[in-house]
Amino acid sequence: MKKFEIILMGLIMLALPFKSVWGQAKTGTAGAKFLQVGVSARAVGMGEAFLGIADDASAIFYNPAGLTWVQGKQAMFTHISYPADIRFEFGSFVFPFPKLGGVLGLGVFALDAGDILLTDYAHPDPDFSSGQTFSPKGYAVTVSYARFLTDRLSLGFTGKYIAELYGDDIFNVTNGVNENFRATGWAADVGTIYNTGYRGLRIGMLISNFGPDLKFVREGYPLPIDFKFGGSIDIVNNHQHRAVFAAELSHPSDNLEKYRAGVEYWFDNWVALRAGNQFTHDDYVGGITLGAGLKFKNLIAKEVKIDYAFQDSGVLSTFHRFSLLLSF
Repeated sequence: MKKFEIILMGLIMLALPFKSVWGQAKTGTAGAKFLQVGVSARAVGMGEAFLGIADDASAIFYNPAGLTWVQGKQAMFTHISYPADIRFEFGSFVFPFPKLGGVLGLGVFALDAGDILLTDYAHPDPDFSSGQTFSPKGYAVTVSYARFLTDRLSLGFTGKYIAELYGDDIFNVTNGVNENFRATGWAADVGTIYNTGYRGLRIGMLISNFGPDLKFVREGYPLPIDFKFGGSIDIVNNHQHRAVFAAELSHPSDNLEKYRAGVEYWFDNWVALRAGNQFTHDDYVGGITLGAGLKFKNLIAKEVKIDYAFQDSGVLSTFHRFSLLLSF
């Protein structure tokens, strides 16, 4: 009984209106922000309160410990179109690895901002630019591993190689030579999930993007380290209807705390509806998300899932995400 009282207190704490409990925002103090872009339309449709669920191939991003709940092999692909022709792509492949007693996952994250006119001290106005262009890109290649420590507790790790590329052989007006503008480095994620066995209640924790500073030209800058705690619980679970509520608290190193919550409803295990909210997100309050999904079988895979998510991002307008998940 005492165990459930502790769990209940934890969920109540998640429901409190956290504002600036741990400090103030440090916006702009970390780089490689593409590492925080939500990669799953399913998760985003729930406000990205996905830490305690993370039961598909997107777990390599949301919580690698969740890979232990992936059945068989899975491949996932996500596309996001941002304003100004900015594109984000994600792909992952997850498969069991009996020799290591767990599950392995491979992932690729890529952000392409397109061509941008280069301005410098001598040409500060885009209308009178230097004539050069640069194409900012960021990508990460990841390897994940997860296994059960007990029949209820799982542990997962993700290692990342990170690169931010701003252009090669660009003329630097400050020192009068051509230079390559890029930064590379590595990071790691560590996550856990504990399944209480009570109404599907699962509690998860994650520290992400932990690693040394990236060095750009002559200066270094930190990665967007984040600590998350959250959980999920079944509201309804029968042969035809299933509804899950999830909530989590995020404490990033470069911003205010973020509180997320969402609901996922499945009808007859083939169509899903989702809704969520990011109650404190960057410098505005709000952030409603909506989503839907379909699950079916075909000749290529045992199971196919197509997910869509709509996200209200305040002054940055709205975004649309599409994800495809194949189970083999």
